[in-house]
Amino acid sequence: MLTLVLATVCAGLALAGLASALLAAGAVRRFARQPRPAGPALAASVLKPLHGGAPGLQGWLEATLRQVHAAPMQVLFGVGRADDGAIPAARAAMAACPGVDATLVQDATLHGANRKVGNLMNLAPHMAHEVVVIADADMRVPPDWLTIVTATLAQPDIGLVTCLYRGVPAVPGLWARLAGLGIDWHFLPNAILGESLGKARGCYGATMALRRETLAALGGLAALKDLLADDHALGEAVRRLGLRVAVAPVLPDHMMDEASLGALWGHELRWARTVRSLNPAGYLGLALTHPLPWALACWALADWGWVVALAVLAARGWLAWSVDQMLCISATLPRLVLLPLRDALSFAIWAVGLARGTVTWQGRRYRMRPDGSMSEA
Repeated sequence: MLTLVLATVCAGLALAGLASALLAAGAVRRFARQPRPAGPALAASVLKPLHGGAPGLQGWLEATLRQVHAAPMQVLFGVGRADDGAIPAARAAMAACPGVDATLVQDATLHGANRKVGNLMNLAPHMAHEVVVIADADMRVPPDWLTIVTATLAQPDIGLVTCLYRGVPAVPGLWARLAGLGIDWHFLPNAILGESLGKARGCYGATMALRRETLAALGGLAALKDLLADDHALGEAVRRLGLRVAVAPVLPDHMMDEASLGALWGHELRWARTVRSLNPAGYLGLALTHPLPWALACWALADWGWVVALAVLAARGWLAWSVDQMLCISATLPRLVLLPLRDALSFAIWAVGLARGTVTWQGRRYRMRPDGSMSEA
């Protein structure tokens, strides 16, 4: 009787996840059909906080400098240390794009526990334009990214514009591929579904664009200097001002350079524990976004569980195929074969993320406080 009860519970979780996968596939297809915003391009200062070199970094930075943008654009690259590994890539990118208003700012001033926000605070005095666009260093953007983002911000009721993103391996190897698939097949469709239902309340570090007056009204970047989830906090602060946070219909590439299982695990566990700290109940509900492990557990407990497992695998495959269609990626067999492995890895990270613990970011270990702030462990 106990085995039957456990099998039934696992089947229920698996089938709920199946329904979620089908809903996400529909949301992905609707997201892909969104029109470009009709607003004008706005003059903008783009802030890129850098930390350490990475394979291909110069090309990612050049993609920001090569924007096809009808309004004035300024790009500010920021580093803390004079020997930071990102400096050669930033200088080479600026040399390759000599006509762009771009500056490399080196400033080691520390403002709080979040060194990325401290880097941004050091860049802020150099901003020349009214619109501020913050974009993570590991994002490679398409040529019309800035125009789409600022045109979305031109709508009067919008206080901040953010972007979802796709995963692209920056280095060869299994772990970078799996890291990219984690973005494409887990984060991206779940975030699109959450945004379509009005439940996600997201703000993503891939892109955060807002007006300087809005930033000043919420206390400036200093209000974020000790928070790990600075992007989430910025979005919530804008909403408290009575303004909307909009997701622009453009997907930058999140360049994944994980060269080992340990690197992948540490990166994704930090994301998981950050989400859990922000919304413990919502994080627990993410169990439904991992239907395949529940289906396999059902199969192990009951002979009829193979039917549930087959149905769930088909739904997960349909969702993965739908995302690949949106991203214009050929759904090849070698890529789809990685789906069960990627799902198992995502489930394991989610399960470990249920426990409190430290996170590693930029080579330092941090402990998170209940209020979302952090301190070095």
